[in-house]
Amino acid sequence: MQITDLLAQTGGLESMARELGISEDEAASGAEALAPALLGGFKKQALSQPQGLGGLGDLLGQLGGGGLLDQVLSPQPTDTRQGDDVLGQIFGSRDVSRTVADDAASKSGLDPSLLKKMLPMLAMLVAGYMAKQGGGASAAAPDAGGGLGGLLGGLLGGRGANAGAGGGLASMLDMNGDGNALDDILRMAGKALR
Repeated sequence: MQITDLLAQTGGLESMARELGISEDEAASGAEALAPALLGGFKKQALSQPQGLGGLGDLLGQLGGGGLLDQVLSPQPTDTRQGDDVLGQIFGSRDVSRTVADDAASKSGLDPSLLKKMLPMLAMLVAGYMAKQGGGASAAAPDAGGGLGGLLGGLLGGRGANAGAGGGLASMLDMNGDGNALDDILRMAGKALR
């Protein structure tokens, strides 16, 4: 499943577009550009947890669980502090978030400041959705067919994430072909800080 399909089904694109004062097409374009690094961050977080995906499920619960999704979908303005907490967990620093937004701006043609506002909302939508759908997370491997692993693997393009054009979202930003775009973004952020 593509991230924009998931966001359209949940109402996330409509909510982000309304709140940011942009069209749903612009919200979809921004989400598509931001998603590979965001999903790569969740995958890297899952792989770094001692309990694997079960640990990621626990972390998502601590960060707000399914309530994160509900907050963005509510008609009230979204308090993005929890989204910033999610980004802090998966990226480690604001510099990486800025680099992700700047990189997404170059890919989407959208303004970096708009993407910086969208990023915590998108993090909340994805984390909240994964928390709600992640039943059986501890029993599933990152590219298994069920639970949180199946969901994350499906969003990232599954086993063949680095297999080229048909390889899903991860291939869009995966510069070195290792199946994880986040390491490339972190490397870019490190270069930007020198």
